[in-house]
Amino acid sequence: MRKYLAAEVNKHRMVLKQLGAKLEVVNSLMCYVTFDLDGIEISYVYNVNRKNQYFLERIKPYSEPAGTFESEQDVIDTIKTDIEQFKNAKKCKVFDLFININKELNKTVREFEDLYLYYNIPHEHADAIKSKLLDVQDLIFEAKKKGKRIYFKKDPKNI
Repeated sequence: MRKYLAAEVNKHRMVLKQLGAKLEVVNSLMCYVTFDLDGIEISYVYNVNRKNQYFLERIKPYSEPAGTFESEQDVIDTIKTDIEQFKNAKKCKVFDLFININKELNKTVREFEDLYLYYNIPHEHADAIKSKLLDVQDLIFEAKKKGKRIYFKKDPKNI
């Protein structure tokens, strides 16, 4: 199996170099972590490279990169905080709606990328999309003002 994988990597390396890429093959260990919070699956994947750096991403209930970390303890602490936040948020009456909204937002990001990678869009449509996006951002900040903070162990990253 290892010989087959090495051959595949070499094939990919050659094709990517022909496309003009700089490529470094990093041997790493990948870990998959799953929690069940009363029927809600929270899953993460992280890999550890030979430089002992950790790249962590939450993959369920929606994908969200968490970043690169220098120690396993940082990864564990980040997952622990994330799980605490989900347990706390799950108490909210509209938790399922928020999860669905987040999934739709992620889907919208992928659709928007398809739009500009596959089509030449008129300027007025791009302006309209940006305007609507700013409206959504305003709604998020308005909701924050009217909402009651429920998690205090760390501050929000973005709002």
